[in-house]
Amino acid sequence: MSLLERITQEPGKLAGKPCVRGLRISVSQILGMLAQGLRSEQILDDYPYLEPEDIQACLLYASQVTEKPRSRRKTA
Repeated sequence: MSLLERITQEPGKLAGKPCVRGLRISVSQILGMLAQGLRSEQILDDYPYLEPEDIQACLLYASQVTEKPRSRRKTA
């Protein structure tokens, strides 16, 4: 399984937010915990069903999403 295959989106799950392996934990939750200073080991201890590759997948997903060019809006 490639890292990005670990990120899933389902319309009926967490309002369609990108999640880790179909679980009810979103990419944004993982990123938020990392931003608050939690180490990967702490997150894995708190969420034993997660794997180290899941955290790597969230970081890779975020880096790719933020690299996509945004469409420019016309201003009046």
